[in-house]
Amino acid sequence: MREIVLDTETTGLDPSQGHRLVELGCIELLNRIPTGAAFHTYLNPERDMPDEAFAVHGLSSEFLKGQKRFFEIVDEFLAFIGDAPLVIHNAGFDHAFLCAELKRAERTLIARERLIDTLLLARRKHPAGPNRLDDLCVRYGIDSSRRTKHGALLDAEILAEVYVELIGARQAQLGLAESIEIGANGGEGAILIRERPQPLAPRLSDAELAAHRQFVASLGEGALWRDYQTGGNLKA
Repeated sequence: MREIVLDTETTGLDPSQGHRLVELGCIELLNRIPTGAAFHTYLNPERDMPDEAFAVHGLSSEFLKGQKRFFEIVDEFLAFIGDAPLVIHNAGFDHAFLCAELKRAERTLIARERLIDTLLLARRKHPAGPNRLDDLCVRYGIDSSRRTKHGALLDAEILAEVYVELIGARQAQLGLAESIEIGANGGEGAILIRERPQPLAPRLSDAELAAHRQFVASLGEGALWRDYQTGGNLKA
């Protein structure tokens, strides 16, 4: 299943008051795993940058004047997102801005049915809150130290990690052995680990093992697959 995690930066809070997009960041997920494919662009809003918005994302009018306008990148953006569901934190905000820009560019608007709002997911799972993106990073132990200011691509990357935690799709520990509790008189006892009397013969080539090690290395230090490697090889 393909999904797109999306974030935006804007000149303000309400597109109906003339505020515009200034940054778009998208991350592709395939079966809830980032593929490395991304779409990112800064945008010329063709207007001034209020001080309040500049304080949030640090994007100045001078910098944005040299960027493309939305209608110049809209087809590339639409091609990237395709018909995939869009994972967005506080989706109504970003959706309103996207639809305003799409309407201005005379393109079909994005249906609300495509939106997966992680803020709503967080409120259902953690009704006591708080459920801002930074708060969820703290809750799930996700490093957001790079987030000194808001940035669409960085926030999309962080949100992708939060989303996987919210829906409980982070890879479970791989149980490669069967554990059975046994104890006298029904009490707690030892744990019997059943193992094969003779290990299976290796079925992976050296090239396949090397490719797997390279993939695991790309997942970062916290990847659970590292628990199943010994001496650089997969455990039997």
